[in-house]
Amino acid sequence: MRKGRLAAKRVSESAMITYRLMMPTDANIAGNVFGGSIMKYMDEIAGIVASRHAATNVVTASIDRMNFYAPVYIGDLLILKAAVNFVGTTSMEVGVRIEAQDTRTGRSVRTGSCYLTYVALDSKGRPTPVPKLLLETAEEKLRFRQASIRRKLRDEERSAIEKL
Repeated sequence: MRKGRLAAKRVSESAMITYRLMMPTDANIAGNVFGGSIMKYMDEIAGIVASRHAATNVVTASIDRMNFYAPVYIGDLLILKAAVNFVGTTSMEVGVRIEAQDTRTGRSVRTGSCYLTYVALDSKGRPTPVPKLLLETAEEKLRFRQASIRRKLRDEERSAIEKL
């Protein structure tokens, strides 16, 4: 059980970049990597970032619309960049930027992005408080404000659905 006030953490303390070589098991017969494979890797890195920030187990609560901008192919190096954008009481939004690098040419292209929300859990599986976020750069402050708007929209959407 977590007690007391949690020390705020910097975005950089949990941010990560990871790389994965895209293999035939990640793709269809034409060599295009499955969106589901990319989403799995995206959820994995975002979950690690959220867990590092919260210093406890986390679960995926929601995934905002996934946007794919360009294809990823077998042999490409998938580059996933993830950081906490926003924290609430027990939840966090993690943004993930996805790039693909052609390993032969070194050329990289942005291929997707997504926002995921995680809830921190205590040892009994119940939501538990997370550290506040120390915002140090103008970009971090902008991402926090944008995430606040997305959170409000998600709350309004959930409320509207519950009224149906």
